[in-house]
Order: sequence, then structure tokens, then C-alpha cells
Amino acid sequence: MADGQVVPENIAVLSAYAGERPNAPSWFTKAVKTPYETRWIEVAGAKIHYQRWGNSDKPGLLLVHGNGAHAHWYDFIAPFLSDDYCIVALTFGGMGDSDWRQTYDLETFSAEQVAVCEDAGLFAGGRKPIIVAHSFGGFITMATGGTHGDLFAGVIIVDSPVRSLDDPHNGPPDRQRPNRIYADFNAALGRFRLAPAQPCENHFIVDFIGRHSLKEISTPEGQAGWTWKFDPSIWRRFHATLDPRSLFENISCRLSVMRGEQSVLVNDKSWAYMRTLRDEVPMVSIADARHHVMLDQPQAFVKALRAQLSAWDY
Repeated sequence: MADGQVVPENIAVLSAYAGERPNAPSWFTKAVKTPYETRWIEVAGAKIHYQRWGNSDKPGLLLVHGNGAHAHWYDFIAPFLSDDYCIVALTFGGMGDSDWRQTYDLETFSAEQVAVCEDAGLFAGGRKPIIVAHSFGGFITMATGGTHGDLFAGVIIVDSPVRSLDDPHNGPPDRQRPNRIYADFNAALGRFRLAPAQPCENHFIVDFIGRHSLKEISTPEGQAGWTWKFDPSIWRRFHATLDPRSLFENISCRLSVMRGEQSVLVNDKSWAYMRTLRDEVPMVSIADARHHVMLDQPQAFVKALRAQLSAWDY
């Protein structure tokens, strides 16, 4: 099941609720005004949202977000690649504009990636697509690259930590309460925070991401309110044991790894450990970037992607 719609100016989606907005440079404003196609496809009983830029006859790139995020994290990245590639950005179940599920697991998240590629035509052009995946999406993509590696020309994992046993990472917190409902849009937007927490000098990008992270709902009292789109109980209902080392080692297609040089998740220790596991893999640190690489250094991120794609002759 799919329903296509062209959105000519997505920066205006929430303009009716806009308060004071940070000034954005012209490159960003132009990028987020680039038309794209919005579609949904049903996967295991849930409607999964994705967006597509560019000509479907070109080689395919699937752009994948992190925990609690959504496809709009790539609205200002995809247009810089869409002249040469067919770009698709998905939204995982339980996040953004995709449906929530009763339970979540690696296999279903991975199936969402494959189904979106199929529906978007990324398998139909004679060249296998490449996945670019950030943070939690990187772990899903490692699983996909292991179980469905024959379908893909490669995967580029961005700031997804693989750590040794003496350098543990507990993952995202298990939230026990539903998302808070705010009385008005701007009150909600003012509470938007990146997770893991970090500063970001590009306030116009954080503002844009925050606006696309909210939805209008009715309160139990029948009043209008605003709340976050992601399912806060994902991690209580995530039926899987993540073993990043095994996922990383078992990727069967080509692999490249990137990180923000100042990332708190992929620190120098985990970066060195990842190199010992796959010493043949290209590894790139993006200067002056933290965990949210595409927010901190969007243009450097695009440049690094282009360099890796060129090295793969893609």
C-alpha cells in the first residue's frame, strides 16, 4: 500500500505555528524547498513513511535516521545528492510519521528498510543501492547488511558505536511515561532537545528538526495540544538483544564507517576498537562534529559521502 504526494516546500509545513525562527543561510533554505515525493508502505501491519528525491533511473541511496528521529533529518542533505542519485529517506516504525507497533525488533526494522527500497524502485535500476545510516539506524543497517547483504552495494555507518567489553554503553534510557502534551506549539518546540544531549551551533537546523518532530492531538479533556511523534515505549517493547560487535563483523557487503570527531558515543577508544574488528574498512572522522554529524557539519558530511561513493565508483 503506497500513497504518493509531491511536497514542494516542506519548510512551510508548520509555518502556521511559527514563532520567532533562527536565521538560516540561503543554502539551507533552498535545500529544504526542494520538491520531494512523500509515500507510505505497509510493512508487517504498520504504515511506514518515506520520502524520495531525484530520478528513479539513477543509483539509489537509502538514508536512515537514528533513535526517535525521522526522515526529515535528511531534508537538507538529500538535495545535494539528488542530481546524481535517487535518494530515499525512511522513517522507522514507532517514529516520525510512521505507525507505532505493539512490539519492535531488529528483523522488522530491517524488513522496513528492504520494503522501502523495493517500493521506491531502488532495486529496479540494475545497480544495487547503498544505505547511509546514523546512530541507532546504523545498528539496524548492520543487521540488514548481514542478512540481506546480497541486495546492497554497500553500507555507510555513521556514528554507531561498537565497543569492547571493558567500554560498555547502556543505550537509550527506558522511558516509563507517555510523551508530555503541551498546550501550544511554541511551548512544545521550546522543549525540543537532541539525544544524546549536545550543543549544536546550527540553531536553524535544530529548529527545523524540532518542528517536524511534533504532532497536534486532542487531550483527554478534548482540548488541542502538541506532543512528540515518537513512541516513548519503544525500548520497553524492543524484543531483541543488540550485539553490536557481531552485527558489525557479519556485514557481508562493502562497509564504510564515519563518526563525528567529538562524538560522545563513538569515542576514540571505541573508534580504535572498531578498527581492530574490521581493519580493511574505510574510516572517516568529520572534524568539528559531535554525534549528530549531519546537524553539526552538514556540508562536510555531504562531501565525505561523495568521497566514499566515488571511491566505490558509485
